[in-house]
Amino acid sequence: MRGSEFTELKAFVAVVERASFARAAEHLGLSPSALSQTIRLLESRLGTRLLNRTTRSVAPSAAGQQLYARIAPLFSDMAEAVAQASATAGKTGGTLRINTLGMAARQVIAPRLGRFHRAHPDVALDIVVTDGLNDIVAGRFDAGIRVGARLEKDMIAVRLTPDVRMVAVASPDYLARRGTPQSPADLHRHACINWRLQADGRAYRWEFERKGQRIEAEAQGPLVTNDADTGVAAALQGLGIAYAFDRERVDAHLAQGQLVRILADWAIIRPGLFLYHPSRRHCPAALRAFIDCMLDKDLDLPTG
Repeated sequence: MRGSEFTELKAFVAVVERASFARAAEHLGLSPSALSQTIRLLESRLGTRLLNRTTRSVAPSAAGQQLYARIAPLFSDMAEAVAQASATAGKTGGTLRINTLGMAARQVIAPRLGRFHRAHPDVALDIVVTDGLNDIVAGRFDAGIRVGARLEKDMIAVRLTPDVRMVAVASPDYLARRGTPQSPADLHRHACINWRLQADGRAYRWEFERKGQRIEAEAQGPLVTNDADTGVAAALQGLGIAYAFDRERVDAHLAQGQLVRILADWAIIRPGLFLYHPSRRHCPAALRAFIDCMLDKDLDLPTG
């Protein structure tokens, strides 16, 4: 394979994996116009359109999807081989692609970015934040971070955080106007700010448990959202009761008296955050280093 052909195929894989010419160009260190020209040369050489473009999106055509399915594993294997060779020489490098929940990005990854970069300056992190479920193998990610440990086969899970107790909250103003529910059965008389599950678009049925008794409540009210910040903001403004998955978003408001916890003896415990990655004979050195950093096993290194 000529060098130009390899460059064209590498550019094509980058565009498909990032679903964006701009993000792929940034990753490759090219201008968007130069990347577009590279893709046009590849399509001209192969005599077929590989990418369907609109003003808002880019996706592989049928021919492009077939090509990507064949060559993407080869590029991944090459990157892993290079990383292993570097590790043998005492260096950790390459690109590490992580698919993560927003709260994991804020709580676990962001506070440790500086420390990880100083310890492993040759590792480029490509972090994609999405609260939906993703097939990390199909998306060519090295690892994903999600709540719970229910994983597909051939996945290895590493716990990052303890389990967390969910919390139902409302503003003092709302409770003064509408009263305080004493049990989940009282919620049908209240305005509830609900969460829409990104996996299938359903509204979340609130789950409660006390002394072995488990109850599900269909929460109804003025707002359903898939954005946790919007839900917390609505609760702060007195629109209703919110049931928080992400304790980090509400703890400060509870401490300041802006929100009040209710139904505390009914709240369920949800699984913590887990990092998961495909089971491989050789775990990439960069991924091992990333996991150690997320678990604070590298605290002998300079912090920041």
